[in-house]
Amino acid sequence: MPLVVFDEVHKSALWKRTLKGIYDTLEKPVDLFVTGSARLAVYRKGSDSLLGRYRRFRLHPFSVGELAAREPPTPEGALERLFARRRRSPSASRWVDQLLGYGPFPEPLLAADERRARVWRRERLDAVIREDLRDLSRIAELDRVQMLAALLPERAGSLLSVQSLRRDLEVSHDTARRWLTALGDLYYSYEVKPYSRRIRRSLRKEGVLYLWDWSEVADAGRRFENLVAGHLLKACHFWTDAGYGSFTLCFVRNRDGRELDFVIVRDGEPWLPVEVKLTDTSPAPAWKTFLPFLRTPWALQVVREPGVREEHVVDDTRLLVVSADQALAALV
Repeated sequence: MPLVVFDEVHKSALWKRTLKGIYDTLEKPVDLFVTGSARLAVYRKGSDSLLGRYRRFRLHPFSVGELAAREPPTPEGALERLFARRRRSPSASRWVDQLLGYGPFPEPLLAADERRARVWRRERLDAVIREDLRDLSRIAELDRVQMLAALLPERAGSLLSVQSLRRDLEVSHDTARRWLTALGDLYYSYEVKPYSRRIRRSLRKEGVLYLWDWSEVADAGRRFENLVAGHLLKACHFWTDAGYGSFTLCFVRNRDGRELDFVIVRDGEPWLPVEVKLTDTSPAPAWKTFLPFLRTPWALQVVREPGVREEHVVDDTRLLVVSADQALAALV
């Protein structure tokens, strides 16, 4: 079947009507592949409906599995890759280093040049705020939004306090939240929400902030956690869009301050909890706190330290402590 590719077609005022007309009137079937910037997701919410005529896939930047030329696994296939002892991908460790240093977007990652990466990051931020945000919203205070974006890298991996941002920017709570939502819509940042079912004294409101380009995060531990978050979110989005179920990335934290970095929730139930450590290869104390409530058969502790692979049993759960190159190469 022929394939016709439309890129940035959403910049045309009647783009959905045009696609609907092409789809409905062609005598022979044709695959239409429509790509675009972050604005495509916003314009998708407009008038003409394409219901029943398309499938939506969220396109993420590069990940270790993709760069190591691994086929995207099913959810069960990812667990098999993780927990079965298979030959390691020789390039995965190198790609983890590259991704940590230059971020997941193609131009700085493939150039592997720090000066070019700095220029690219500055131009990207300017494009997001000065072009996309200006075109898609009625927000007039673009300089203030740019100040907000400058505050976010140091808050990545932390509980998101809109109140703190509001004070720093000297705006109302609603305004700060609206600006954060706009940056999220344009794929600058995203928020991982807490999972509270089954968890005693759980945190229910505040989320944790992460950036799509984790190379902006200066702290090594938080940058590594952000990298893992990006890989887990990509897997959740791919599996959901491909029809394997409804996958959501959450975290767990109780009111005593104990926290588990991530848990992938499948169809409303905990499926794979994940803890992230830079160098600590011993099972984290959080496992004994939360695994009795999560009751998952598997758990994963991802460490930056290379060459690590240890299995433990905690409360009838198989806990795999494993290096990032092995863990992330098993995902999408």
